[in-house]
Amino acid sequence: MTPPQTLVLPDQGPWRVRVVPNLYPALDRQEVVVHGQDHVRSLAELDDDLLALVAAAWRRRRETEPDGYVHALVNEGREAGASLPHSHSQLAWLPDPPPPEPGRDGETVLERDGLVAWCPRVSRLPYEAAIAPTEHEPDGFRSGRLAPGLALLAELVRRLHALEGPTPLNAWLHHGAGEWRLVLLPRLTILAGLELGAGVYVNTLAPEHAAERLREVRY
Repeated sequence: MTPPQTLVLPDQGPWRVRVVPNLYPALDRQEVVVHGQDHVRSLAELDDDLLALVAAAWRRRRETEPDGYVHALVNEGREAGASLPHSHSQLAWLPDPPPPEPGRDGETVLERDGLVAWCPRVSRLPYEAAIAPTEHEPDGFRSGRLAPGLALLAELVRRLHALEGPTPLNAWLHHGAGEWRLVLLPRLTILAGLELGAGVYVNTLAPEHAAERLREVRY
């Protein structure tokens, strides 16, 4: 029921990650990365081995199609733009980089495997978080920390679910200012005229409180 695959992993045995062209692309080049054969809805339900294959798929598709800016993203939940319930990510080739993300100033949630996760000081929405190497690296697709970064992202989502239940969310891999990061943007509030029209985000949860809740939650 999908177009012919462009990549399947692992290279031997039953597939766990499969990449296909997007049936309804918004851009000239856009692909869907299917996260496993089991019907799960969230990154929170994926094990580290599968997430490592997702990271490898992102890297290999980037190497195969090196032109432009590749935006790797995850949408979960209809409210966050997901059209399919099965866990998946997308790769979209853009002609130019997106706007820069804010600096690293914020409240630390977790630190491990050479990575730090934090809630930005100027968070747009409740529980916004970012993950980056503790030492700057320019290219996430080539980084050996991309797989553990995705594992850390999945843990943040598990903690978020423990606090708020199943939550629509967007996440993406961003490159800019000589570093990469994974950004998590839960969609617990509705974007309205101030946010969409003026770029003024009304965040009802202070980032220090969000970080504290994410650190201390049991899941």
